[in-house]
Amino acid sequence: MTRAAAKEGEPNGAIGVPEEIKKEEMEERGQWSSKMEFVLSVAGEIIGLGNVWRFPYLCYKNGGGAFLIPYLIFLFTCGIPLFFLETALGQYTSQGGVTAWRKICPIFEGIGYASQVIECYLNIYYIIILSWALFYLFSSFTTVLPWANCNNPWNSDLCVDILNSSSLDNRTVPANATSPMIEFWEKRVLGLTDGIHKLGTVRWELALCLLLAWIICYFCIWKGVKSTGKVVYFTATFPYVMLVILLVRGVTLPGAVEGIIFYLKPDISRLTDPQVWMDAGTQILFSYAICQGCLTALGSYNKYTNNCYRDCIMLCFLNSATSFVAGFAIFSVLGFMAREQGVPIAEVAESGPGLAFIAYPTAVTMMPVSQLWSCLFFLMLIFLGLDSQFVCVESMVTALIDMFPGVFRKKGRRELLILAIAVICYLLGLLLVTEGGMYIFQLFDYYAASGTCLLFLAIFEVICVGWVYARPSSMAILT
Repeated sequence: MTRAAAKEGEPNGAIGVPEEIKKEEMEERGQWSSKMEFVLSVAGEIIGLGNVWRFPYLCYKNGGGAFLIPYLIFLFTCGIPLFFLETALGQYTSQGGVTAWRKICPIFEGIGYASQVIECYLNIYYIIILSWALFYLFSSFTTVLPWANCNNPWNSDLCVDILNSSSLDNRTVPANATSPMIEFWEKRVLGLTDGIHKLGTVRWELALCLLLAWIICYFCIWKGVKSTGKVVYFTATFPYVMLVILLVRGVTLPGAVEGIIFYLKPDISRLTDPQVWMDAGTQILFSYAICQGCLTALGSYNKYTNNCYRDCIMLCFLNSATSFVAGFAIFSVLGFMAREQGVPIAEVAESGPGLAFIAYPTAVTMMPVSQLWSCLFFLMLIFLGLDSQFVCVESMVTALIDMFPGVFRKKGRRELLILAIAVICYLLGLLLVTEGGMYIFQLFDYYAASGTCLLFLAIFEVICVGWVYARPSSMAILT
């Protein structure tokens, strides 16, 4: 057999390599072993920290029960249709977040690249929350919670233990007094500086917690859907166990009813404020992981004949129901906290890190066996964030492998790709665990995956599928 003949008989000019060996070198793309793995993976991605620390706050801030009106309007007109669109796109093309758009309309391939840029930002900053939660979890294994009093090396002279009224008997409270919870958060955990212009040094304890979070994340997905599909059986269900426990404990506390009423009391006049509608739309887009490439990647591992329409409807309602129920768990505890301190509930109700790392830790210090409730709360936060994090990484890995299958689908390459992404994101994440890293975190949180970015991407997705792909003549002209 001549060299020329060998080249003609074997693709890519391979010489003397049997076709069976070449197929063995290329790993299969894989599929979910069962529908339950897909459902739990998507549930783990869309049900995250935003359900616990963002939705309840937005609900009370924007008119209580009245906020549900714009929320449900956006759910049925934007959330469910776009959720189904992205999931069905992945299932139909069996491709990741970039090549799926390339396959149906190459000129709109930029939608996929834009979603992966958002994924990059999320992979860097979202896991920082897990490092904070791990720090608090480890700090909870003490005889006395370290944020329960002012008798610690990091406390300043302005620290006042407002929960212990006996400490105030012979003392004048300064006008700029702070609580031990705030000082633990700002001085012990963050080492917060004056501003973003002064980053300071890396907080090595947070850096170690961040490293641990990345190690856990890596081993959750290093074998692709084979490992991800098994891990989510625990990571997607365990937070619900914790949420139910905290809900039962919360509603049995004194003052819980006042907190729940404050959470749901409708104020119809707030519906005239455009900001209320913007908050509702933003919450839908972000909490449903729309325009992030995750849904397309997860849907691509489905069987072609899977009834993803039914799955999407069920998952969307599950997400919104979880947000609604989480509000009862959070505001029942805040109602108890406000009653114990003798202050209005509005003064203790916060959003984001303020709720998770100041308000709720303050409340658990008032409960019997406070260490137990602290551990349960932060375990719930960790698992809520963990599955969202590793599914984000998985979707990016899927997109890269589908873009360059000849490079990354060979045996052992996937593990190296995930390791490279984890190492790079960890090193970049060290910037966010410096003493001024909280300011950078807030920039990421407000602008990296904000409502405006997601809104523009959602518009282009609809244009691509509804007005270009759905019209063969238009698509032929554009491509």
